[in-house]
Amino acid sequence: MEDDILLTANFKQNLQRYWLAAGTVLICVTVVGIPLLLIWFPIGLWATQRYIDNMSAELTAQKLIVRKGIFTRTENTVPLDKITDMALIQDPIMRFFGLHKLTVETAGQSGSGALINLLGIDEVESFRANVLRQKSILEERKRGSETVPNNDQDEALICLRDIAASLGRIETMFAKLEQVKGNDEC
Repeated sequence: MEDDILLTANFKQNLQRYWLAAGTVLICVTVVGIPLLLIWFPIGLWATQRYIDNMSAELTAQKLIVRKGIFTRTENTVPLDKITDMALIQDPIMRFFGLHKLTVETAGQSGSGALINLLGIDEVESFRANVLRQKSILEERKRGSETVPNNDQDEALICLRDIAASLGRIETMFAKLEQVKGNDEC
């Protein structure tokens, strides 16, 4: 059964400029890379736009699905009950572009660092809050299914009262039997 999508993340347009600026700085740092700037801008524009177009983050009732990549596309599906932390990170350059990085860490993940890094989600605080809210809802449902429903509790209580009444009758019968034995001995 396929889960219905509750929320889909949108990505900011500033993300492309951020990656282009980061690439430009990296190329300028290397003296050899400076001639590559003429090639970097058209290729960088194409690559960053294609990467953004292939990025998606979808929240369903039970999981978070993240897709990204240009040549090698990856899809991470994280069950909400396995999420242990969702951190928002913003370095000075990200702050300049109005971007945040959302990191998702899970229980049992191998290696250090975050399992998922998402940069440039529009309204990231709201997206994070919705994921955490859905995680809480899922945990409440699981906790609720582990406890005995009220109808079953009522039936168990009635059964226990019947058992107690039966034990009371048995005790009364034993008491009468002991009286009869006591009278026969006299």
